[in-house]
Amino acid sequence: MTASVSADLLAYDDVLAKFEPVMGMEVHVELHTATKMFCPCPTTFGAEPNTQVCPVCLGLPGALPVVNQAAVESAIRIGLALNCSITPWGRFARKNYFYPDQPKNYQISQYDEPIATDGYLDVVLDDGTTWRVDIERAHMEEDTGKSLHVGGATGRIHGASHSLLDYNRAGVPLIEIVTKPIVGAGERAPEVARAYVTALRDLLEALDVSDVRMDQGSMRCDANVSLMPIGAKEFGTRTETKNVNSLKSVEVAVRYEMRRQAAVLVAGGEIIQETRHFQEADGTTSPGRRKETAEDYRYFPEPDLEPIAPDAAWVEELRATLPELPWLRRARIQAEWGVSDEEMRDLVNAGALDLVIATTEAGAPASEARSWWVAYLAQQANSRGVELAELPITPEQLARVIALVAEGKLTNKLARQVVDGVLAGEGEPDEVVAARGLEVVRDDSALQAAVDAALAANPDIADKIRSGKVQAAGKIVGDVMKATRGQADPARVKELVIAACS
Repeated sequence: MTASVSADLLAYDDVLAKFEPVMGMEVHVELHTATKMFCPCPTTFGAEPNTQVCPVCLGLPGALPVVNQAAVESAIRIGLALNCSITPWGRFARKNYFYPDQPKNYQISQYDEPIATDGYLDVVLDDGTTWRVDIERAHMEEDTGKSLHVGGATGRIHGASHSLLDYNRAGVPLIEIVTKPIVGAGERAPEVARAYVTALRDLLEALDVSDVRMDQGSMRCDANVSLMPIGAKEFGTRTETKNVNSLKSVEVAVRYEMRRQAAVLVAGGEIIQETRHFQEADGTTSPGRRKETAEDYRYFPEPDLEPIAPDAAWVEELRATLPELPWLRRARIQAEWGVSDEEMRDLVNAGALDLVIATTEAGAPASEARSWWVAYLAQQANSRGVELAELPITPEQLARVIALVAEGKLTNKLARQVVDGVLAGEGEPDEVVAARGLEVVRDDSALQAAVDAALAANPDIADKIRSGKVQAAGKIVGDVMKATRGQADPARVKELVIAACS
């Protein structure tokens, strides 16, 4: 029997009662070097198709590759940050396979001599517990080009009328990070997968080696999943779900594959070793191609490149450049700010943590910086359909708005108008204040005139205030704020109202 046996997804609890999940995560990371791995072509994302190519990355006869030293440096720093051993001497290899977006019909990669081996990454799960994921290797290679299938309903080659090829991405420096089998996670396997990719993304971002944009393909995750019966010693046949492009989707894809494979096995079928495609629309996976073994790629040493032999002293110099680990930095900041675990998770999930930190470094109190980024500015980002960091306002500009409120030159309501002006491209905060005439009215004579007018228009309210019902002053304060277009200081207005009714 094969995987074609018809079966529904098995309930998750039933999967866990019968099988132990085994995972392996392969993450491909494009480095943001200025040029490609083996040639001087630029790596700018989104350039016009086939405008960033040359004889080397197109695989034309007689063109010879040259290793990008900055890419090697980034690879070593990644290996060190993952607690790996750095290989003192290693060769590149040719990985042979035919695919339309691979112009040379082979990929320059590393096979049995990767740049980094035997490391680990400790990841924090949702309940605060730590799970250690062992790293088998991190190796250097070049990315492939990109195929665009036109005319089909799914964007894939099946049903397409024709295909277009863009080789701009061919040759972009790529690091593949491969875990050892992740065993024993049980029901938490999907969560462990998501937590691992999340922690790895944060680490790579802190190293400043990649922009780790999963939506743009600069970080791509392949999730290998297999099941073995409870008590068994040998792993089951695995599938590899390719290019999962969001953190949440990593968790969804692993859970789905566990339920799908279990249903096939319980129905008497066999799992085929294959690649699978993740469907974002419904969270399912679909068959891709039969998965090759290493022998199918006919690896052999790349004859046109010298071995990579990083000097031990250079490796130690690079170790000294490693930043504070993201989770240690978060723990330190959380303690300094005195925020709860939930508040810190909200900041991280919203993509606001670094923005808040930068705003505090520009002089703003942490509590006010947090409030602005996770509330008003988060709403603005959501309405525009962009990430928080993509809003056209800098932490320094927001810090200036907060300072103007602290100086009494703006109310909170006026401050939002200033932020709106900055977002609209009207200039720096002080320029927006001046152009829009938003500074708080400090002229007591002008405020007194507005208070007198409001009291005259509301004699019954004035009588209540005179009789000692001070809370009734709120109506008068509101009228004055409206009359001054929100530019009065509410506290000062209230003082004038009370004094006028004394």
